[in-house]
Amino acid sequence: MTRHIRHAALFCALLLAALLVNAARVQVLRADAYDASPANRRDVIARYQQPRGDILVAGRPVTGSRDTGEHLRYERTYLDGPLYAPVTGFSSQEYGTSLLEHTEDGLLSGADPVLAPLPLWNEFTRSRNAGGKVVTTIDPAAQRAAYEGLRSRKGAVAAVEPSTGRILALVSVPSYDPELLSGNGKTARDAWARLNADPDRPMLNRAVRRTYPPGSTFKVVTAAAALDAGVVTDLDKPTGSPDPYTLPGTTTRLTNGSRGCADASVREAFVRSCNTVFAELGVTTGVARMRTTAHGFGFNDGDLRIPFPVARSTFDTTVDRAQLALSSIGQYNTRATPLQMAAVAAAVANGGQVREPYLVERTTRAGGGTVSTAGARPIRRAMHPATATRLRELMRGVVEDGTGRKAAIPGAVVGGKTGTAQHGLGNSGTPYAWFISWAQREEDMEPKVAVAVVVEDAANRREISGGGTAAPIARAVMEAVLK
Repeated sequence: MTRHIRHAALFCALLLAALLVNAARVQVLRADAYDASPANRRDVIARYQQPRGDILVAGRPVTGSRDTGEHLRYERTYLDGPLYAPVTGFSSQEYGTSLLEHTEDGLLSGADPVLAPLPLWNEFTRSRNAGGKVVTTIDPAAQRAAYEGLRSRKGAVAAVEPSTGRILALVSVPSYDPELLSGNGKTARDAWARLNADPDRPMLNRAVRRTYPPGSTFKVVTAAAALDAGVVTDLDKPTGSPDPYTLPGTTTRLTNGSRGCADASVREAFVRSCNTVFAELGVTTGVARMRTTAHGFGFNDGDLRIPFPVARSTFDTTVDRAQLALSSIGQYNTRATPLQMAAVAAAVANGGQVREPYLVERTTRAGGGTVSTAGARPIRRAMHPATATRLRELMRGVVEDGTGRKAAIPGAVVGGKTGTAQHGLGNSGTPYAWFISWAQREEDMEPKVAVAVVVEDAANRREISGGGTAAPIARAVMEAVLK
């Protein structure tokens, strides 16, 4: 009898050892595989068992959470969803996250270890901290002015504070309501399918994720390169430029949309937006100097984050002289996001210095304690301070005497540059209307805002222009900031 008891005890001990070995295998060796398994719903369930932290604009939440009472308990809600979608992005139980909801997901969901009261605390307690808050740099008045200015027109607006790089407005139209995607049911799936099938691409953030030919707004970069290189020393001296201008090495003739461009000075050519003068100026300046200046403004930088990625704006450095001529007037392969062109205007306003743009002022815990702050942003020199001073003169001339008169603001000093960029096969597409600008109150020491506006469409080709279509939108945004 005793022998049987010993055998049973030994067998039970072996079973216990096997259980312990298997538990160790599951919890240690196979833990990562089980965590990553699509069948493991524990993390997803835990993620939605508490409200998500909020994204704030001017101290006011533009996001929230709704208790559904379901297995995945809390869904994301949005206040003025279409207005702020290019900033917040979406947070969906079905389709994940985008934009700020994505880059700040760890903090907003409470999963970021920095929110834990003690190191490794959550590992032992298996708990999740309350979601933190993301405080943005957006000016709500500027954001709304940009959104309402575009109305039903396809396009984008970016506005920054020149001295700091703070992004004051980031608008893309058409937009969408991120709340439609928040759940995991038929409503979210139908909205996802509809939005992705829409040819107008409402979920595309045109302000930072789409590049356009900048057209004549790029003449600011060309003028900066020529002035820095000493190619131009007197803004009022006749340039000797012909009209039309034959592109080097070709029989192709470049013409102008306005009169009086033959032998025009740089000041006259800037105000009248003469293609011939600036195409020849770019060729004379040379690709090396043009490349250096374009890089200084931020072109060809593929690493910019605000904190989500910004599409790379490009200035082609492998061009021949004819292609350089076209590149110098914002055509050929030159491409830019609206945020990049706002940075160009900001560099002129900020004495030739470019502050890296940013969208998040600080992040906090649920109770308000600071987690991180933006801090001082890197500075890059785009041009000499004296060049920036002369460009401010030229941009003021566009608003006071040229094609940008509709951007003028009583009681303020405003500088701007219009642009109408051709695109499509044989330039068959409706031109893009551009306007970039900066503004300051007459009593201010420095400009407070720089803006870039691009409008993609109009009822017909003759209705669209930088001065007539885009400048009034920029004026409304600048007025909102200056107030």
